[in-house]
Amino acid sequence: MATAADIAAMRRAIELAARGLGSTSPNPVVGCVITDASGEIAGTGYHERAGGPHAEVHALRAAGTRARGGTAYVTLEPCDHTGRTGPCSQALLAAGITRVVHAVADPNPQASGGAGTLRAAGVRVECGLLGPEAEAVNAAWLTSVRLGRPQVVWKYAATLDGRIAAEDRSSRWITSPEARADVHRLRAGADAVVIGSGTLRTDDPQLAVRGIEGAVQPLRVVLDSRATVTPAARVLDDAAPTLIAVGEGADTGHLPGVDTVVLPAAPGPGRGLDLHALLAELSARGVRSVLLEGGPTLAGAFVAARAVDKVIGYLAPALLGAGPAALGGAGISTIGEALRLDLTESVRIGPDLRITAVPASVPAAAAGPVSVPVSTPVSAAAPAPEES
Repeated sequence: MATAADIAAMRRAIELAARGLGSTSPNPVVGCVITDASGEIAGTGYHERAGGPHAEVHALRAAGTRARGGTAYVTLEPCDHTGRTGPCSQALLAAGITRVVHAVADPNPQASGGAGTLRAAGVRVECGLLGPEAEAVNAAWLTSVRLGRPQVVWKYAATLDGRIAAEDRSSRWITSPEARADVHRLRAGADAVVIGSGTLRTDDPQLAVRGIEGAVQPLRVVLDSRATVTPAARVLDDAAPTLIAVGEGADTGHLPGVDTVVLPAAPGPGRGLDLHALLAELSARGVRSVLLEGGPTLAGAFVAARAVDKVIGYLAPALLGAGPAALGGAGISTIGEALRLDLTESVRIGPDLRITAVPASVPAAAAGPVSVPVSTPVSAAAPAPEES
């Protein structure tokens, strides 16, 4: 039975883990708290960057000799393999830790096994304390390991009646400066930001993180099957790295030096790119989290693929009555097919409301390719859900 002190220590470890969001990919975020034999906190630490010391090592260094006979509270099962750093299970043993409490078992077969090694050495090991909270902060990495693709978060901004722009396509600004600043926090925590060619043509967004000191810039990804992007596009500036995903046969001669990848087309009469191939490519590049910032067509394609793991909507207290909706065709034709969501958070951001929800039953990524239409005329293209 966990004590109040156990819960407080693990909650502190989870708070520490969150500090690594946006800087540890492709590794998980992990926090650790070491208490001495009397139960007093002796050291804390978190995984700060990929390739650097793990959370347990930072915490053990801070604890020093006080770690002997103490307890380690870790948000993820201590690793048991040697990569760019040594196994944390051995570091804990060498420090004389006698009890380890970890919130989540490591699903990565290459690194798991630390709990077994510790138990075999006589250490008391417990798993599951504040597991849901620890999973939530490490959702991107856990999704990538369990599903073999990055976690996809769809962000949009809309009025209370669900419009992302007015009837004349004007959209700046639906939400407040506070909400738009909050979007940069989301970007700073993502490995990649994805838009489609319609958003590129209509808004010419930059998609870089602004206003957050020390932020690691995400990879800017544009799905542009016919390579219509021009060298003057803001997304090709030097503020952040960029990847242009094009279709087979696309002419990219006007984009010298630009990182491009050729993706297969989805079968069927529509011209589009295979979203599953895109996610596989991003995963191979070490991307563990994707922030989907495109317009309703791209969002609809991801929803149709059941490849959206979280929805974050910024709702402004305003009504438009007409104009494009936040979500385009998602392959849903009847109420019985609706993708039901569980509301996990609602919070005021300035005058606006930020709502976070996840699929009520998170399915594995849908099999087979999904088409992303790219032939929408510029005049008919709906704006992206705000922040550029």
